[in-house]
Amino acid sequence: MSVQLTEQAFNPWQILQTHESQLEARYGKGHWGAASHFIGTMRDLNEGDSVQAMFLEHYPGMTESYLKKISDEALQRWDILDTLILHRVGTILPGENIVLVAAWASHRGPAFDACRYLIEELKHRAPFWKRETLPDQARWVSENTPA
Repeated sequence: MSVQLTEQAFNPWQILQTHESQLEARYGKGHWGAASHFIGTMRDLNEGDSVQAMFLEHYPGMTESYLKKISDEALQRWDILDTLILHRVGTILPGENIVLVAAWASHRGPAFDACRYLIEELKHRAPFWKRETLPDQARWVSENTPA
């Protein structure tokens, strides 16, 4: 299980490749048959308004703890080998990656289910707060978009 928050832009494909190399070193090649991932990027539009930037705030320690909790829950609930959550914080611009969630399993069903669980729990319950910068004002986002 890997949980990380970062203020830096990231390349999700590089992160996945590195993580899979670590899994291969730990378990050997061919230990899993499925990997499911979700990559979220920042949109330049929300609620019909143009968005120029977003500031994503969190409580250090509390947010990581929650993300580890949902990763542990996924590992207990599905027959999966490992999970990964990487999430941006701080200032994010349209088109930049915000989140990477992944799950590895022997079969696609548990990998899909665990990955979807992780992103939905993260989006709806993790302690993050979003402030959008619009052309003429800034506003706090009160709720996430539906799946």
